[in-house]
Amino acid sequence: MSELENILREITPLSPEDSFLVFDRIKASFDFPYHYHPEIEINFVYKGKGYRRMIGDHTGEIGDIELVLVGPNLPHCWANYKCKNRKTHEITIQFNQDFFNQSMMQKNILKPINNLMKDSIRGILFSTKTAEKLKDSFLNLSKMNSFESFIEIMKILNELAIAEDKTLLSSYSIELETFADNDKMKAIHDFVHKNFENKITLDNVASLVNMSNVTFNRFIKKRTGKTFINYLNEIRISYAARWLMEKNLTVFEIAFEAGFNNIANFNKVFKSIKKTTPTEFREQFKGVKKIE
Repeated sequence: MSELENILREITPLSPEDSFLVFDRIKASFDFPYHYHPEIEINFVYKGKGYRRMIGDHTGEIGDIELVLVGPNLPHCWANYKCKNRKTHEITIQFNQDFFNQSMMQKNILKPINNLMKDSIRGILFSTKTAEKLKDSFLNLSKMNSFESFIEIMKILNELAIAEDKTLLSSYSIELETFADNDKMKAIHDFVHKNFENKITLDNVASLVNMSNVTFNRFIKKRTGKTFINYLNEIRISYAARWLMEKNLTVFEIAFEAGFNNIANFNKVFKSIKKTTPTEFREQFKGVKKIE
């Protein structure tokens, strides 16, 4: 089943002629279903402490101020949870994927924004410090004329691109990862994604790319920042998390399908990566509306 098959595909009002759309709303609650759209979205939430953020297979409770970039076709929503405030301020900016054409994005001045767009396919949470720094920019957008708001949004994108303390949220993205700069890493990625439910040893993968185990360990650590077993486990858990949201299978069945033959080990690894148990993770998504 496609990752998006049971999730609402939102048709946004953004036309090909539009540069950006800005929505400025005071909300008593967040009730829009878990959804996706091909447009890229910046979401700024002010005075929303206690709402729950859901991006891909990530979930988390938000603070008083929230700033997130959601990439194309990545399922997301903000849901009612513990928030008692009925006057939460939400400002959303949407723009098309092709707003920045490829030749333009290769210019040195836009390379940081280009990298930001690439990372957006997993969703990016910005620090409270960055959100506070840009708060006035967001709050003033709806008071500006079209050209002024265009310039201000470009400034916001630049600030987001150079901001520190960015957090990638989802462990998977809808877009396929690309490894144009390294055929070996692509071969490893493809092999693991095709065989993660089976037993995979270090020898298997090292021999696939004609490396010794020692050389392979150094290579995978340099490319991913993780040991191979951590890299493999993150892929397995990303599939398990998606199935917990999408499939009517028991936790044991999902653990087995994801390549774990020991439920205790699955629960331990899942909690270390997702900071919650598989059962609790599934419960968090139960109240989210989907289109079945």
